[in-house]
Amino acid sequence: MIDMLLKLFKALNSNASPWQLAFAIAFGMIVGLSPFYSFHNLLILLIICLVRVNMSAFFLAVMFFTGLAYMIDTQAIKLGESLLTNPDYFTFWTELYQSDFWRLTHYNHTLTLGSLVISLILFIPIAVGSKILIVTYRHRFMAWVNQLKVIEMLKASRLFAIYKSFSD
Repeated sequence: MIDMLLKLFKALNSNASPWQLAFAIAFGMIVGLSPFYSFHNLLILLIICLVRVNMSAFFLAVMFFTGLAYMIDTQAIKLGESLLTNPDYFTFWTELYQSDFWRLTHYNHTLTLGSLVISLILFIPIAVGSKILIVTYRHRFMAWVNQLKVIEMLKASRLFAIYKSFSD
């Protein structure tokens, strides 16, 4: 975990594209908010392996949003239930459930459907907001953080040099 945090701060302080970090956070939000063993999470993992995103930011975002998911599960269940029991969509859900592929996705479960809808709605705002926060951090706070005495002492310590030699 400490290694992932250090890699994230290294990526934040590097010249890596802010969009790489922002999309890692947004994709991590989708995986973190929804039940882990979902078909769409497998697709997200495939996408992040094909697209260039920061893996440390992705896994930290998954951990953060998994903790947050416990607080919004009741709302996700209510949303999923309202979508599944809506009489206007009854034939749509029935036809989807008749197909083996759509049954595999488990979108007939209230929590899976509700959390996926919430995370898809929040995907663009989280990605854009993360990008704005990353750019703001780099322009306003990065130099200040690097000048903190604690950070300077950590960078100058022999323990940090040993850790850095093993992590590279």
